[in-house]
Amino acid sequence: MPSKELSDPCVDCRDAEAILTLRRRRLCKDCYIKFVSYKVFKRMENYRLNRGFAKDKPCKLLFPLSYGLSSSVLLHMLHAQLEIQRSKVHGSPGFDLHVLIIEPSTILPSNPAHDEGFELAQKSFPLCSFTKVPFHSIFALVPDIKETMSQFAGKEFEDDSSLSDADRLNAFRSCIATSTSKADVDYILMNRLIVAFAKQMDCQAIIWGDSDSRLAAKTLANVAKGRGSSVIWQVADGMSPFGLEFNFPLRDLFTAELRDYASFFPELTKLIVPDEPLPENTLTKNLSIDELMMRYVLTQGEKYPGVMLNVTRTANKLDVSQMPLNLSHCTFCGAPLMNEVGGGDTQFCYACARSRPSTSS
Repeated sequence: MPSKELSDPCVDCRDAEAILTLRRRRLCKDCYIKFVSYKVFKRMENYRLNRGFAKDKPCKLLFPLSYGLSSSVLLHMLHAQLEIQRSKVHGSPGFDLHVLIIEPSTILPSNPAHDEGFELAQKSFPLCSFTKVPFHSIFALVPDIKETMSQFAGKEFEDDSSLSDADRLNAFRSCIATSTSKADVDYILMNRLIVAFAKQMDCQAIIWGDSDSRLAAKTLANVAKGRGSSVIWQVADGMSPFGLEFNFPLRDLFTAELRDYASFFPELTKLIVPDEPLPENTLTKNLSIDELMMRYVLTQGEKYPGVMLNVTRTANKLDVSQMPLNLSHCTFCGAPLMNEVGGGDTQFCYACARSRPSTSS
């Protein structure tokens, strides 16, 4: 019997009904998943084939999971690659993936602990190893962070060693004045925690789950905050100032595309903690620069996706090898210093100096 005629055939396989439009192409579910997954597959090629790494053992990668849409989808895709990798008897060693979760409730008390998400992730992705740590574990992982915090906050902060690590961290964070500075400082602290953990685990690279939309917002926000020199490693693939490679496999995918991908997998729907939408009546002055840029990218990106894609593609062309050698580094964020503020052993980059309590109010 002749096959049933399709009213809206997939433009790739022509064997199934199209259900979604992807970049002006009507695709079925399987072809949609294949297209989106292949973008990440290509970005992981160096680790999958052990290019530039030891050929006799897997490359160790760290993956920070926030339970957000992008990182959850990327974990799903990377685990699928691990399944294929392990099924090949004579293939290259490939990579091992260790997942790090900073407990959400220790970052913001309003965030759910999402313990069921941790258990679900372990069950859904058995080829990965998992570790969950509180935000204040930065004191154990970065021994000099106490002194750095005191230098950064100046007279606005007095460290009380009798308090618990959680209370000490909260005391430091509460002395930061503006919403932009708070978001900036939190990002730096989390970044330092993740880097320190990666080094402790002897990882060669960190795989970040930022979508194209997130990378575009980060690029614009960093430039606005005076962190233009940091874009080269906060957005572009390559070696970071911390001696670890940073890689962003989702850079070619939009948030809307990841949302469609996640809708196909029930385990992702249960794992993902949706972002809290910003109220429409929120005053602009109460938003951080990061929130403003993310709002801008999400609204304008739907209208002009190509423009946002060009932002990240341009940023990815930045070449870390072109930076001057023997630069000193910011005491707080670790970025190479172009215009330092301070003297002696304590030097802060321009952006960190602006976020300090004495200057951010």
